[in-house]
Amino acid sequence: MRNGKEAAMEFNKVWFGYNKDEWILREVSFSVQPGEKVAIVGYTGAGKTTIISLLTRFYDFERGTIFIKGRKIEEYKLEALRKMTGLVLQDVFLFSGTILENITLNNSEISEETAIRAAELVGADKFIQQLPGGYKWQVQERGNTLSAGQRQLISFARVLAYNPEILILDEATSSVDTDSEIMIQQAIETVMKGRTSIIIAHRLSTIRKADKILVMAKGQIVQSGTHDELIEQEGLYKKLYLLQFEPA
Repeated sequence: MRNGKEAAMEFNKVWFGYNKDEWILREVSFSVQPGEKVAIVGYTGAGKTTIISLLTRFYDFERGTIFIKGRKIEEYKLEALRKMTGLVLQDVFLFSGTILENITLNNSEISEETAIRAAELVGADKFIQQLPGGYKWQVQERGNTLSAGQRQLISFARVLAYNPEILILDEATSSVDTDSEIMIQQAIETVMKGRTSIIIAHRLSTIRKADKILVMAKGQIVQSGTHDELIEQEGLYKKLYLLQFEPA
């Protein structure tokens, strides 16, 4: 319990390196409250995706402590931890099988009705119904016959069907075109509603409404605040923003 309120997650002076003495994260500390939407931005190699890898325990950190709902992350069984978190990546993995199977991942606990409702909520139902066979349409390996936007909508339907407490979006809009991005952004808003969310984004236009933005550089958090607060500062965030939006 911190500041009178138990955080949904908290990093407390966390250090991590893939190789000994080559630190990727350096004494990283931040907290995310229940239902809060927190974005992480920075140049490539700043440590953004590493934070996600530690949250899902793809790797274990070297020093410090990570808390999930007030408990140390290592106290959770790996299966329980990953059931709590829904992860949407830039590169969506689809396997050979039906659209429905790709949403449910063949989990018998998720009904067809639940999967279809999830697809409807994120806007995937519109293109699925136009496919021969609809939800029974066979996806080719890696979903090569679907557009990047369509694959991403299926991944959001998948997350919504599993109903995780914590949502993690890692560059979820970076592979789609501008027209698809509008549709994907609407799906993101739907999936994030009522959930604690961590958003890693290169396109700063997608995180302007975040409750808090963490700016990383060389494995450390160098700025923290809302979009408006950070724009008022002469720091890295404003530099990144101007690089994307200032006329050439």
